Amino acid sequence: MDTIKVGKYIQEKRKKQNLTQQDLADKLSITDRAVSKWECGKSLPDASIMLDLCEILDISVNELLTGEDIEMKNYNEQAELNLVELKTQKEVSDRAILRLEVILMTLSILFLFALVLLGSLLDLKMQVRIAIIVPGFVQLLICAFISFRIEQKVGYYECSECNHKFIPTYAQSLFAPHMGRTKHIKCPKCGKKSWCKKVLTK
Repeated sequence: MDTIKVGKYIQEKRKKQNLTQQDLADKLSITDRAVSKWECGKSLPDASIMLDLCEILDISVNELLTGEDIEMKNYNEQAELNLVELKTQKEVSDRAILRLEVILMTLSILFLFALVLLGSLLDLKMQVRIAIIVPGFVQLLICAFISFRIEQKVGYYECSECNHKFIPTYAQSLFAPHMGRTKHIKCPKCGKKSWCKKVLTK
């Protein structure tokens, strides 16, 4: 998706409505800085305000995502292309978040290992050794909870029994037995527990 093109289109339609960046921001209950970022192509409008933005600018969501006016005869074709593009962007974003999760946990484990090594190699009192090592365990625990939240929120789990794709609750994700990115979870559709694998597309 061409964010520069979308940004210029937003700017063009805003000016056509005789609105300043501040006027548009006020109507959407956001800052004029956010509007400026859209128009510079640095970011796209959040999905939660996209419909309101389109209504104000008198355009369709499809036209917004394309960055140009669309003739009715090309409308459905362009809508499909936009949906594919959005799906692809979400998948790329989800993969990046999952990679970040792996990096986060790896660094946490290495940090804990370094503290344990430091505490065991130096000639220190037991209380001092514990004081050195405990922050490593606390930090690992915090990172583990964050990782479980990422695991739960990013992508879906696919039931091996009925192939239904779903997002488990945080409790399910936290306490389910797992092997890598596969978890033993109850499917909300068929009601059976099975080893559900992580998938990024529905």
